[in-house]
Amino acid sequence: MNILEIIEKKRDKKELNKSEIEFFVNGYTQEEIEDYQAAALVMAMYINGMSDEELVNLTMCMSNSGDILDLSTLEGIIVDKHSTGGVGDKVSIILLPIISSLGVKVAKMSGRGLGFTGGTVDKLEAIPGYRTNITEEEFIQNVKEIGISIISQTKNLAPADKKIYALRDSISCVDNIPLIASSIMSKKIASGAQKIMLEVTYGKGAFMKTKEQAKKLAEQMVKIGELAKRETQYILTNMDQPLGYTIRK
Repeated sequence: MNILEIIEKKRDKKELNKSEIEFFVNGYTQEEIEDYQAAALVMAMYINGMSDEELVNLTMCMSNSGDILDLSTLEGIIVDKHSTGGVGDKVSIILLPIISSLGVKVAKMSGRGLGFTGGTVDKLEAIPGYRTNITEEEFIQNVKEIGISIISQTKNLAPADKKIYALRDSISCVDNIPLIASSIMSKKIASGAQKIMLEVTYGKGAFMKTKEQAKKLAEQMVKIGELAKRETQYILTNMDQPLGYTIRK
């Protein structure tokens, strides 16, 4: 097995098996596969689409490429919330402390900007003194002591997704339902929460332009969550106008 054969197979619209996807994910994470080869395969996935089986295998391979956080030492229900983002989206920063204040523990790993939007981590790092780059031990301890922790993706949690995430942004392969679904859910599974709430946005300020596209993305992520034994639900949010009161350059 080699990466050229895998690229050729996906280029020709054939379905990749689990072993081929594992070969790509592990090889790229360990820098045994070059960026230009990974870009060719990701572009083939973008253009030709992915089957449900390919999607689940890609997600689980990325999730298992690093640590899977064990939050079993924490008492009570552990939840995570993720938004697919958009212009002016600040919901997590406001909502999650409210949820935590009600006694529900929140363990969230957030992303950075992708495409034309800023990520939750980018916004939080604009706050003087706020650290998003903390250890897994600190992450768990914060959830235990104060009921909430929002961090950036660490090098040990879904590192394959971190590399592919950045690659997609550099080759204009952002707005693709299977790739978005696998990226989001690989992080959610790796970060260990028992229950996952997905806010899937659509409209002018979001990646998904129509409600139908957003629903398709949401349903794919729910399917992945169920297979990973995580209770997963979603809500659709219209972003034909920015969330919040103001936008600043």
